[in-house]
Amino acid sequence: MINTKIYKQIYLLAEELLAADQAQDQPQFDALYDELKALCNTHENTDKDHPEQWETLADFTSDLDLALALYDKALVKAEAVNSKDHMASIAFSKAELQQQLGELQAAIESLQYAKQHANKIEDKEFKVEIDDKLQALLKMV
Repeated sequence: MINTKIYKQIYLLAEELLAADQAQDQPQFDALYDELKALCNTHENTDKDHPEQWETLADFTSDLDLALALYDKALVKAEAVNSKDHMASIAFSKAELQQQLGELQAAIESLQYAKQHANKIEDKEFKVEIDDKLQALLKMV
């Protein structure tokens, strides 16, 4: 379970990052990104470390290779706490990036992983979204 105070910090930073991005305010976006990155690094390998913060950092990382590495880090942390919601969500986001990079087989594998772990969660719409995207990619290869 994520610390409530940290969750609120991550959520607020995510909202502010979205607003800065929509306003095309790169200096503000960069400052907020650095703040989120510092939060992640401060809590890394402590009892406050949580996959949510790493997934959020990856979500706002423009360097796609770095974003994939951050999703991998988040996935390891989600597996360590056996968080099926996070494992499915992170793998889905990772698959979307892999698809953008033209790595269709890797994207399919990530979606299969997401589907496997989404079977244990309650979000039916997300399960359908995973399955639809997986079926679409399978038709492309």
